[in-house]
Amino acid sequence: MGLFSFIKGAGKKLFGRKEAAPATSAAPALELSKTDLLKQEVERLGIPVSNLNVEVSEMVTVSGNTETNADREKIILAMGNIDCVGCVEDNISVANPEPEATFHVVEAGDSLSMISKKVYGDPMKYNTIFEANRPMLEHPDKIYPGQTLRIPVLNA
Repeated sequence: MGLFSFIKGAGKKLFGRKEAAPATSAAPALELSKTDLLKQEVERLGIPVSNLNVEVSEMVTVSGNTETNADREKIILAMGNIDCVGCVEDNISVANPEPEATFHVVEAGDSLSMISKKVYGDPMKYNTIFEANRPMLEHPDKIYPGQTLRIPVLNA
């Protein structure tokens, strides 16, 4: 648990989106709250969590229960890698804690293999970083400056 900082101007453009009205409805699109949009993002990514509560003010506050630190960290990153979010307060409880990952902010010119070489000493371990950041990352080459990534501890 703690406070995590993110680059506020970098990330997925999630806010300002409207929910589409059903095809058979003549009703106008509904403006979703930031809280609803963030909850939908965690649901869309399929990260398991129960009793997820999200509060948005100058920062995003998340709480709930999850099985692993990996899922906890993914929720923090899912919230923090959204444009206009500069800080995430983590109050998520973990049932089976394991070693926590470190976070890395992507810089211009970074690639997963470059980050892997810097962190693990082996550029070929880039897939470990990619898999640790799924489902937020869809492809190993699709990272951007300002994005924050999980860097898991390597298993011996």
